[in-house]
Amino acid sequence: MGQDITLTSSDGFEFDAYRCEAEGIPKGAVIVVQEIFGVNEHIRDVTERFANVGYTAIAPALYDRWHKSFDGGYNPDDMSAGRDLKAQANAELDKVMADVEAARANVVDAGKVGITGFCWGGVVAWIAACRLDMQAAVAYYGGGIIDYNEEELKCPTIAHFGREDASIPMADVEAIEAAHPSAEIFVYEADHGFHCDQRGQFNPRAANIASMRTIRLFDDVLAG
Repeated sequence: MGQDITLTSSDGFEFDAYRCEAEGIPKGAVIVVQEIFGVNEHIRDVTERFANVGYTAIAPALYDRWHKSFDGGYNPDDMSAGRDLKAQANAELDKVMADVEAARANVVDAGKVGITGFCWGGVVAWIAACRLDMQAAVAYYGGGIIDYNEEELKCPTIAHFGREDASIPMADVEAIEAAHPSAEIFVYEADHGFHCDQRGQFNPRAANIASMRTIRLFDDVLAG
């Protein structure tokens, strides 16, 4: 189990985060970036999983600037609220990046820092790989990555996509792959949200394979 902590961004804004200490000596640190549903039960569980395999992990509450302590589920009302908050956050992306940087600074004591994110968080993780001092990045089904396709990655990066994901055209995935030959792009026979075991789209096989690839990258780069 982790603990809720308070972080302070570069502009003085205070926001929440969920931090889990690594079991044993840390191999490094991982920032876990939320879906549109906030730092909910699933994101906390994912953060704990990284701690269980040796990484100090932190999940910053990146919606706190617009909705303090948003904790959404997967029903239509929460999805609508999450999308509205995403639009607000995307309109002030520099503030989102500043909050991610505050999370990075909080865990840098554990060693090299990687980042991963899901859905909107996948886009945030990808942008952080381009703009911040990350050592490795993994993006899960980040539908908005294509909007930042001209930016250059600064660290080893993986992106996971689902072939059945109607929200991310395969043409976008191919364009991302073509623009970033250094990145590893994986496509699974799965839908959007395939990693989340609390959603109907959960695909255990795709989730397990993607998780193994994610941990392999972090072990090679952060702990290597």
